[in-house]
Amino acid sequence: MKIWIKYLIGTLLGIIASIILPMNSPAVTTFVSDASAFALRFGRYTLLPLLFFGASMAFFNIRNNRHFPKTLMWTFGTIIGSTLILAFLGLISILIVKLPRIPITGEKLTEVPSISIKELLMPLLPHSGFSALTEGKYLLPAFLFAGIAGAGCASDTSSSKPVLTLFESAAKLCYTITTFFIEWLSVGMIAISCWWMFQIRQVFNAESSDFLPLFLMLLVDFALTAGIIYPLILRFLCRDLKPYNILYASICPILSSFFSGDSNLALQVNMKHGKDSLGIHEEINNFAYPLFSIFGKGGAALVTTICFVTILRSYSSLGFTIADVIWIFCTTFGISFLLGALPVEGPFVALTVICTMYGRGFGDGYILLKPALPLICSFSAAFDALSAMTGSFIIAVKTKNITHNDVKHYV
Repeated sequence: MKIWIKYLIGTLLGIIASIILPMNSPAVTTFVSDASAFALRFGRYTLLPLLFFGASMAFFNIRNNRHFPKTLMWTFGTIIGSTLILAFLGLISILIVKLPRIPITGEKLTEVPSISIKELLMPLLPHSGFSALTEGKYLLPAFLFAGIAGAGCASDTSSSKPVLTLFESAAKLCYTITTFFIEWLSVGMIAISCWWMFQIRQVFNAESSDFLPLFLMLLVDFALTAGIIYPLILRFLCRDLKPYNILYASICPILSSFFSGDSNLALQVNMKHGKDSLGIHEEINNFAYPLFSIFGKGGAALVTTICFVTILRSYSSLGFTIADVIWIFCTTFGISFLLGALPVEGPFVALTVICTMYGRGFGDGYILLKPALPLICSFSAAFDALSAMTGSFIIAVKTKNITHNDVKHYV
């Protein structure tokens, strides 16, 4: 059975369970929450070993084959390009369609989340390089350590043969183990989707439908991106006559990212389908996907733009100047690249930061959208998973590191 079918069945069972189970029961709510948290831990269990050994071999092969400048250029060019497209789409959507105002609340957060440049830079060079492998959320330190190890091996291939043999064997072993965990995560999707439904039912409760227009706008933007924008880009850049095959290969990553809201969980699923479905070679698979997971937060840029403009319109009926529009676009675009250490609630943190930066009495505006946090994070993660699949395919085609598979062989 295809993996995406297993994930779809698990998701549907979770949704059905959320309808049957009594949401008002504390015991049931606690059980579902704990089961979902356990499933997420299960899904991320092999991520760091796979990332380290896979990225080490990717850096070695790319540098040894002298493809590093071209690969790096296409990778970051695609990440920046996809982020620009999604940020622009979010801005155009919210400027054209005026969402209803959200009722203002007097609630305030006791601790305001923020983004610290120091906290992002310091972990890159910990007291011990092996400490980078113990950080569960921030993947950049482990990726950087793997890059140093792989590039070091490429500088002296003769003396590093034993290490390369170890890295290659470990990478294959970790991939095999990860495949096992990805297969069984389909069972965990029951708990993950059930808990997501519990939270969403609180967002769309019987007394309020304030966030329904926001949900519909994000849904339409996702459909436009997946059904029109990205397929056109694939036709133009890759001359791909079957661009919707990439969308088909992305079903499982989109499901896992949307219901978990976790970009780290989606990373392994992306890598599995990138290699076994799209036929992306290991050196690109282990290089591009982690960088997309760390820096490719175009979904967060889109969601943050829409949410911030909605907040401004909820507080004031005044229009926007060209300077305001440019500031919103540039700020959301820039902040999105600083969310690598926040794989789950990054969009909401970005929203608090941009509200604080904007000031003018809107510093606490993010409170209006706090109840919609699960919805915001879900769409952001889904956009990012789709961008990672599409972008990595483009990189593989442009660097000639792909063996196209027939769609019937997709996993």
